[in-house]
Amino acid sequence: MTTTTIDAPSAVTPRGASPSRRDSARARRKRALNWIAVHAVALALALVFILPFVFVFLTSVMSDSQAMSGHLWPTSWHWSNYSAVFHTPGFLDWWKNSIMYAVLGTLFTVVSSVPVAYALAKFRFRGRRTAMILVISTMMLPPQVIVVPMYLVWAQQFHLSGSLWPLIIPMAFGDAYSIFLLRQFLLTIPKEYIESAKIDGCGELRTLLKIIVPMAKPGIAAVSLFQFFYCWNDYFGPQIYAAQNPGAWTLSYGLESFKSAHSVNWNLTMAATLLVMAPVVIVFFFAQKAFVEGVTLTGVKG
Repeated sequence: MTTTTIDAPSAVTPRGASPSRRDSARARRKRALNWIAVHAVALALALVFILPFVFVFLTSVMSDSQAMSGHLWPTSWHWSNYSAVFHTPGFLDWWKNSIMYAVLGTLFTVVSSVPVAYALAKFRFRGRRTAMILVISTMMLPPQVIVVPMYLVWAQQFHLSGSLWPLIIPMAFGDAYSIFLLRQFLLTIPKEYIESAKIDGCGELRTLLKIIVPMAKPGIAAVSLFQFFYCWNDYFGPQIYAAQNPGAWTLSYGLESFKSAHSVNWNLTMAATLLVMAPVVIVFFFAQKAFVEGVTLTGVKG
């Protein structure tokens, strides 16, 4: 007599779905929920940061009537608003002045600040700490305190009022914040590199140019970006020295005049605002890696 064994029935799965596919879908859903939970705050902050730019862009391509309405999405795209801004009298001159101010100011600041920062970081001399304290103390002095005597010097002694040169020339004598930032970065460079260069016969200037500057590129990039953004966005300086000469206005100062002249044309005002912001965003986008590296490595040593 033979007996027949009957296997226990296997677990029933939903029709059309295998267990492995169901488990993979559940794992993907779990990973997505974990990602949302971890990045929820970052996503919220990103939206807070991005939405104003989206609003400015959408308003800049609206018609005059729609820009004054409550619509958030343009019914028709008016790209001619940007060309209208460029054809505004003086706008191209403001562009040229801003580029000259930002580029020359950044170049003069970097060239004059690197040697000072190198001396304060690597030289050993009496009064080195006192000199560093004096440099830092100038950062605590508000520019409004010295604006009157400085204006009298540039206007009455050098007759440079009505131009941007009173703002550009002082940058050739160093900047306290740039010197401090570069000095902190140069402290992270091992002194063995400098000693090896001197053994090979390099003087201080050659050591600075051949050894220190290539190794300090991230710090120099960070300082350059800080200074470029400061010059590009500077409103106080051009208002003091160039207000009486519209041909010397920068974009930051000329935008106020543009907004007053087009107070009812919010689309043109937003287009001009976007054109003023665009260079800063583009420069930071392409240089953000060097900028972040320079900032994060600064201040490792005191």
